[in-house]
Order: sequence, then structure tokens, then C-alpha cells
Amino acid sequence: MRKIFTLIAAAAMTVGASAQGYEGNKFFDNWSIGIEGGASTYIGKSPYLPGTSKAFQQRAFFKGMRPVAGVELTKMIIPAFGLAIQDHATFNWTNSTTAVDMNDIVLLAKVNFSNLFGGYTGKPRVFEVEGVFGGGFRTYFNHLCNYVDNDQAMAYAPKDGVSVDATRNNMIAKAGMNLLFNLGQKKAWSIAVKPAVVWDLDGFYKFNPMGNRFDKNNANFEITAGVIYHFKGSNGYHHFTKVRPYDQAEIDRLNANIRGLRNDVDDRDGRIRALEDELNKLRNQPPKTVEVVKTETITVDNSKTNTVNTESLNVNVHFPLGKSVITAAQAPNVEMVGVYLKNHPESKVVIRGYASKDGPEDLNLRLAKNRAAAVKNMLMSKYKIAEGRIDAQGNGISEMFSEPEWNRVSICTINVTD
Repeated sequence: MRKIFTLIAAAAMTVGASAQGYEGNKFFDNWSIGIEGGASTYIGKSPYLPGTSKAFQQRAFFKGMRPVAGVELTKMIIPAFGLAIQDHATFNWTNSTTAVDMNDIVLLAKVNFSNLFGGYTGKPRVFEVEGVFGGGFRTYFNHLCNYVDNDQAMAYAPKDGVSVDATRNNMIAKAGMNLLFNLGQKKAWSIAVKPAVVWDLDGFYKFNPMGNRFDKNNANFEITAGVIYHFKGSNGYHHFTKVRPYDQAEIDRLNANIRGLRNDVDDRDGRIRALEDELNKLRNQPPKTVEVVKTETITVDNSKTNTVNTESLNVNVHFPLGKSVITAAQAPNVEMVGVYLKNHPESKVVIRGYASKDGPEDLNLRLAKNRAAAVKNMLMSKYKIAEGRIDAQGNGISEMFSEPEWNRVSICTINVTD
């Protein structure tokens, strides 16, 4: 039995080292607990057990069945392998006065054949098959029971109304199958059907001259069914999730992509800084340019004198690079033109739109026209200036100013005669 436990522990260490391909493989991950019940029956025909107790008196597979109940705690190390501790109690096995006649505690190794041969898909299948094998100890509660009626086992015969040996511990081995039905989308619950064979390695009777051995005459068959709850793990699931493996070449490609993205970010930051510098230049330029020229002419005609005052106002409205939208900083310049025209109903305005020489020529021609139209539309919509008082045209590319940014402009010229 010591060898059995050693082999199970060695297998657990081996498969535990290969659990790195899954998430949810920490110590407190993939634990489950189950409760189950069923029946157990004696499958041997030992000559040492003629008519000695309820189970053995029947000598038949189905007539000798007795109820079994138990619990099981399982830790899956990888999807294909796990360890479990199982405790089964058998009732009414003998003629004793105790409710539980024997109790089995075993350490089981579990091999999930579905995952071992079919591969793990990232979550449990609806139906899976496990193989189990392990060993442990069985305790017989033979209180007031002539458990084995033969000359070599009279130690179990009652003496003066008290059993000489009320309990006995034997080494056992267990092997079987688990048929699992995993339920629900989360796969948190399973229904299990578990047929198994349990060998009493020391024999059902006390004096076993042949020592520990696997013998069908010292074995019982049990079948149980129950429910299992799988606790949620650190990955947020009730089961293992797969980790995508990466080879070094793929990691190098990902690192190269990351470096490329960082370079793109640096280039973008550089472009943003350049645009911010250009914006600062626009903010620092004069918000408007106003030129006022006054002339006075006196004409003598038939002793009549007429005085003519001509006033000319030039207002500049500047635009961002590639744009024909009037910004908030330039709106006061348009307002000045609009207010003046409203206060002087006889006045008219000439608007000429320009673009700098930066960029394609056809684009700049459209920008010049659209910039003049933008000022015209604002005068009409916001200040209610009649369209007949506005002459707006695009005059193409300008080099009037030394600063290229200043050439992106609409020049409004107001002529008034009083």
C-alpha cells in the first residue's frame, strides 16, 4: 500500500509540472465536492464465510446488496489528472447492532480519459469518462456480531454479551470508472455515476495466512450516483481555461509591433507639437488689421459746393491651415464688419479670399473661394446683411504677407460714401 501512495504522489508531481498551459491551476483552483449514494454487494464465494452475516448469507449479487453513502473531495491538477479523498459508509452489511458496519477512506488518483485522449477544449465536455484507482483503509464495526463463523475467526464471537473485537482496520484497494455529466453553461455542477470494485487486501476474516492480495473472494462491488459542485477558481471559471502558447518567433514579432507602435506615437506627438507651435503663432498674430483712409474733395459747380467724404476700412479674417471655418479668435473681426454695415445702411463690402502657397494648387483655389464665402455667410446669417451689399470672391494664392500663415485670409474692404 505504501508503494501505491508513493506512485500516486509521484504522478501528481509529474503532471503538476505540465499544468503551465492552463489558467486556474493555482492550489485553491479546481476543487470540487460531491455527495453520493448507492449500493454495495459481496462478489466472492469464500469457503470461510458460510452463512455468517446478512451480505454473505445471500451469496447472490443482487440479494446481497446493501446501501452505501459517502462524500468525496477532489483537486484536479490538470484537466486530465486529479487526486481525491473519498469516504464511504456501508449500512446493514452484517448482523451487528451498529448502523454503519464498515467505512472506507481511500486516496484516489483520477485520470480523465476524455481529456487525456481527446484533448482539453477549454471547458469540460457535456459527457466525460474518468478512471480511478487508489488505496486506503476500511474499518469494520463488528459490535455484538459473530462476523465470521469459523474456527479461525472466533475472536469476533460475542463473549458474555460483549464483542471481543468490536472494530477492525484492514487495508483496501479500489478501482473503478466515473461517468460524468457536466451541466449548464458555467459547468459548475456535474452528475456522476460511479461503478467500482473494492478489495479487502487483508481478507474479510482476521487470520489471513496468504497476506495482502487481490482476491475476488475478498472483494465487493459498489455502484453509486451523486452530484458534484465545482468551486470557482482564480480565473473566474469553475474549470480550467486554456492559455495560448507563444513561441519565441511570435514573441519577437509582437515586440517588433510594439516598438513600431511606440514610434508611431512619437511621430504623432511630434506632429501635434508642430501644430501647437503653428497655433501659437496664429494666436500671437494681430487679430485684425484695419486701414482707414479719408479724403475730402471740394467742387465748385454753378456757385454750389459739395463735400464728399470717402472712408475705406480693411479688415482681415485669418484661417487655420487647410480650413475655411471662422474660428472663435477671428469672429470679432467679422463682427466689426457686420456692425459697421448695420450702422451704415448705404455701405457695401468687398470680400476677397486668399490661400497660402502651401499644398496643392487646386485645393488652395477652393480654399480661397470658400474663405470668402464663409465671411459672407456669417454676415448674412448672424448680422442680417443683405446679399446685394456683399461682393465675395476667391482670389487664389496670396503672397502679400511675409508670414505664410497670414496669407490664409479673407480681406473685407468696406467703401462708404456720405
